[in-house]
Amino acid sequence: MKQNRRPHSRDLRKGRISEGGRIYLLTTVTRDRQPLFCNFQLGRIVVNSFRYHHERGMVSSLAFVVMPDHVHWLAELQSENGLEKLMRSFKAYTSLMINRVHGTSGQPVWQAGYHDHALRREEDLRDGARYIVANPLRAGLVERLEDYPLWDAV
Repeated sequence: MKQNRRPHSRDLRKGRISEGGRIYLLTTVTRDRQPLFCNFQLGRIVVNSFRYHHERGMVSSLAFVVMPDHVHWLAELQSENGLEKLMRSFKAYTSLMINRVHGTSGQPVWQAGYHDHALRREEDLRDGARYIVANPLRAGLVERLEDYPLWDAV
């Protein structure tokens, strides 16, 4: 009998390192893929968190998009604290603020873990940014990128 196994996000992190100065494509998903960010106010909380982490010098944000049930963030890691600390801070802040808006406390917003991909070549940077900002178009959320309010790129 075949057993259905799901990998644990902490197991996926084993043996992986993060380096200051390296560019990463980061993706994380809302809990149960709930489309929380169809609500513009909640989506702006995520955008503000990207900017907060940029302004605090943890990352240099290059591009991001907030989709209804996930986010993509292209960022150069600036500190030696690592991706794990960055993503923990990002998720904690956004969860706290989203729970405040909902009048709840401690309700999970994000699924555990995140996906990261270290970019290796200059072409990858351009391709990664184009992939990110084109997400709303591919998903059929808008016909023109200018009509989607929750993205930015340098």
